[in-house]
Amino acid sequence: MNLRNEPALDVKNLSRHFGSFKALDSVSFSVNKGETLAVFGHNGAGKTTLLKILSTVMKPSGGRVSYSGVDSAADPETIRRQLGVVSHRSFLYLSLTAWDNLAFYARLYGIDCRHERISEMLDRIGLKHRAHDRVGTFSRGMIQRMAIARALLHRPEIVLLDEPESGLDVKALDILWRILKEETRTIIFTHHSLERGFDAASRVMILAQGRVFFCPESTCSLEDLRHAYGQSLETR
Repeated sequence: MNLRNEPALDVKNLSRHFGSFKALDSVSFSVNKGETLAVFGHNGAGKTTLLKILSTVMKPSGGRVSYSGVDSAADPETIRRQLGVVSHRSFLYLSLTAWDNLAFYARLYGIDCRHERISEMLDRIGLKHRAHDRVGTFSRGMIQRMAIARALLHRPEIVLLDEPESGLDVKALDILWRILKEETRTIIFTHHSLERGFDAASRVMILAQGRVFFCPESTCSLEDLRHAYGQSLETR
């Protein structure tokens, strides 16, 4: 079976209004299982709002989001267990150790063999030697690595990342993309760099003024992406 022909996410006419301001306006797209979609757009284009709705943190004003045919509004708790989310917030407890943070989320998700999985993830993000240190003593890059471990701990089917490279050093960047590639999954991420995002993605999308401006069904060239992005800036 070709997983890339199986839809993992389907978004139909998604809208989000803040008063008279339309952060998202009739956004529609789909992502197949195993695909990695990079979402680009200038500040205020709607990228973070989109990811908040996809992660069920924010409710849309209209439209529908479904995961493998399940409406996220109808069963958000089930959907959340299938998602791994890395955002601008780490969702870590600074007063707890690295180990205790992951142990908390392992219990929350009902993970089997918790000790082994926690040890594995700390090793993969290069922080096993800091397992019993408080997260509050970590650098920003180390906290971001911990956020990645937290998001992937329960082996989610879909990973949502909002500017995942923010605050990461070169070593942490390599760790991030290596882990994501090693564990086959569907990934949707926002990025500010066309080149970096293009290299990591199998498909791309550009948002402009809350609308889908560019979203080819198949692969495109970096030059096509640059040209479309330049045009999207003219709509501001």
